[in-house]
Amino acid sequence: MLINFICNGERKQLDVEPDMRALDVLRDVLGLTGTKEGCGRGECGACTIIFNGKAVNSCLLYAPKLDGSEVSTIEGIKGPDGGLDPIQKAFLDEGAVQCGFCTPGMIMSTKALLDKNHKPSEEEIEEALSGNICRCTGYNKIVKAVKKAAENE
Repeated sequence: MLINFICNGERKQLDVEPDMRALDVLRDVLGLTGTKEGCGRGECGACTIIFNGKAVNSCLLYAPKLDGSEVSTIEGIKGPDGGLDPIQKAFLDEGAVQCGFCTPGMIMSTKALLDKNHKPSEEEIEEALSGNICRCTGYNKIVKAVKKAAENE
């Protein structure tokens, strides 16, 4: 099946199998390995991407659904100068990055939140990150990083 979509600002046209996952298209076909596979069941958030403006688990999204869509992955997140995005900088500054496996998904969930809500409450931050599991930080540093990123938006 032929699909056309925009990924990180670039138009893509690919032939995919109907049962292929978006995660596999991103990682195996496009080589965008920043999107991680954790559980493969939509429970951990390591594979979070922004799909038509919403944070979604790419392991649960079939590739044909990408047709006509706009997708952002961690590789597409950049600051205005082409360096680190304020979200990425805040995660580093606040020590919210430890092993790093969950970080791309956390950043994508944060980006989706801040794109819609520039001044989220702590409760809104926790809700936006509720689909992302981190086994290292205890979440306090991650929430602090999101608050800092919101201040810098």
